[in-house]
Amino acid sequence: MLAFLRPREFVTSIYDINLHHHYERGLRSILTDLDNTLVEWNSPVATPKLMAWLEDAKTIGFQVCIISNNEETRVMEFAKLVGIPAVYKAGKPRKRAYRKTMAMLSTTPRETMMVGDQIFTDVLGGNRLGLYTILVKPIHQQEFIGTKVTRKLERLVLRQMPEPTINKVNEKSER
Repeated sequence: MLAFLRPREFVTSIYDINLHHHYERGLRSILTDLDNTLVEWNSPVATPKLMAWLEDAKTIGFQVCIISNNEETRVMEFAKLVGIPAVYKAGKPRKRAYRKTMAMLSTTPRETMMVGDQIFTDVLGGNRLGLYTILVKPIHQQEFIGTKVTRKLERLVLRQMPEPTINKVNEKSER
């Protein structure tokens, strides 16, 4: 069970992801959570740094899509602001939204990375489909009340994982 909760990589923020490395390995799409992954929870503002990261990802050759459990208005307004597609009310970690998102991008699980700040939604859902999962530290402590509850359980799970898995790319699991 713990294997399904283990990210392939853990980074401090999206800006620490080596996009060139992952593209060279054959990854072609980035599915990303929105709140506390790209921006602070419920923030309507896309920072210049985020816009530059999204542009870099596109320039390298990645397709980027938001996949969020949040409501339509929140997700689609932000997606429009940053100019990328999105899936709202995704129901992560269920597989359906991941499949829908990959179909939108015409990519396979082997070509797809999932980036998010939560083990029980982003990582678990991505791992269930064989995506390359990257866990990022939450940007801010302000969160949806339900997320605050699961964070306590998340901390327990993270303590059970081998140290190298959490701190850097797990070289043994590289494709």
